[in-house]
Amino acid sequence: MARQDINRAFEMAVFVAVVETGAFSAAARRLALTPSAVSKLVSRLEARLGARLLQRSTRQLHTTPEGDAFFVQCKRILDDIDGAEREASQGAAPRGRLRINCFVPFGVHHLLPILPEFAQRYPDIVLDVVVSDAIVDLLEDRTDIAIRTGKLKESNLVARKLGEDAMIVVAAPAYVARHGLPRTPQELSQHNLLAFNFRCQNETWPFLDKESGATLQVAPQGNACVSDGESMRQLVLAGMGLGRFSRQHVQRDIAQGHLVEVLQDCNPGDTELVHAVFVGPGLQVPARVRVMLDYLLEKVKLGQP
Repeated sequence: MARQDINRAFEMAVFVAVVETGAFSAAARRLALTPSAVSKLVSRLEARLGARLLQRSTRQLHTTPEGDAFFVQCKRILDDIDGAEREASQGAAPRGRLRINCFVPFGVHHLLPILPEFAQRYPDIVLDVVVSDAIVDLLEDRTDIAIRTGKLKESNLVARKLGEDAMIVVAAPAYVARHGLPRTPQELSQHNLLAFNFRCQNETWPFLDKESGATLQVAPQGNACVSDGESMRQLVLAGMGLGRFSRQHVQRDIAQGHLVEVLQDCNPGDTELVHAVFVGPGLQVPARVRVMLDYLLEKVKLGQP
């Protein structure tokens, strides 16, 4: 049974200060303590946990793997405590750093255009936005909200559905002039299908077989793969091959004649779900996270011009 006289929040705050400053003396100055008091507190914490959190040398401190994991949890718990206290105060406005990770097309077409208004509504929130198609671990990356597409696998995350995007396959007129348009899904084996390098190897493109009525899954096989949707768009615009995109990502290119849709009559209603995910049950959702989730649901209109 835990001792009642242990101030765990204070221990966590001291440990976080040591890791962030990289030294007992710097942490002591931040906390208005003596270096020896900070050192003894960390030693008592390690003894109580039965784990070494820091590797000490004469000049530097380094976290152990156990220390890294403990640091991430401490930061989140301390943030939750701060958020709870702010929300308990009358008239407290959401504040603090809000880190968002989203894939490139969503960032370009949906998130970035609506952030100025959000910043006006909540001037005390500092936005930290990472636009990348790489999948991050929310805890390790200290991300508050991630925008993700497709099926969700992380059971420890809570998801809010933002909508779904229609998916289409397109090519540039220059590519079509050289290689022609495929007339059936089976003819795609004769074409250069560009893929992403951050997803599993068995990702496929669905098409409707008009003869049998069945849905065929075509695995993209091509001479290049890329890390994000915007890079893929540039390669397809340059006539390198066929690519699969959300309609909104390439709608303007189609309207301007820079891209043409491929096998439109064989599209089985291909769509991709889009969710905002965040750390889940049992942990309080800070006000800064909650207001952004509500704002996304208000402003993001997937599938609309």
